Amino acid sequence: MPDHIKIIARNKKAFHDYHIEDSFEAGIALMGSEIKSIRANKISLRDGFVQERGGELWLMNVHIATYDEASIFGHSDPLRPRKLLLHKREIAQITTRIRERGYTVVPTMVYLSKGRAKVEIALARGKKQYDKREAIAKRDADRQIQRALKEF
Repeated sequence: MPDHIKIIARNKKAFHDYHIEDSFEAGIALMGSEIKSIRANKISLRDGFVQERGGELWLMNVHIATYDEASIFGHSDPLRPRKLLLHKREIAQITTRIRERGYTVVPTMVYLSKGRAKVEIALARGKKQYDKREAIAKRDADRQIQRALKEF
């Protein structure tokens, strides 16, 4: 990652629940109080997903906490849908893949790049239960190998 990027939040659950195939960088249309909450690390991507509406992509179910110091004009709904800012060809590519059976789009990371909030979204396919167990077993085996190598 370049120096001018500050990672705010990662969605570790997405990597556990999905096979990540392709990722895109998108801007987010935010209110002033929302960007202040993001800069204060008050965001959760845990249950987030991306939905297509009228030729646009929207970030759904991502919790951005209300900013305490905001006036009455601050955002009141922490789970409101937020528009994603992408190029037309990227939107077309993503929407065609969403319409295919088994694909979904999930947010994997939120970060600040040159002072602007960006979200990394990924095209993903859901994992089966046995795939999840297999990944856990592989991670544990790798950990044991690393411990054994450190002893020598």
